[in-house]
Amino acid sequence: MKDYIEERAVEIAGYIIDQKATVRQTAKKYGISKSTVHKDVTVRLAEINPSLASRVRDVLNLNKSERHIRGGMATKAKYMQKRVSNLHS
Repeated sequence: MKDYIEERAVEIAGYIIDQKATVRQTAKKYGISKSTVHKDVTVRLAEINPSLASRVRDVLNLNKSERHIRGGMATKAKYMQKRVSNLHS
């Protein structure tokens, strides 16, 4: 594995842990695909630093368990914004 890929995987892992970030948020921050983020922190990081990979996995599992809540909040905000714009029209 190339050095820059290893460095990216470790840096991404730190970001996910520090920010409790989702794969989508991390991909946007680093300008890479969600697939690349996922592969970096699951496959590649497990080879480089298994304990760090475990900590990232904990954050990703927490995010996964909460995603239905975030989805509901996003939908609510979307319809609230439509409601406000309809009131001002």
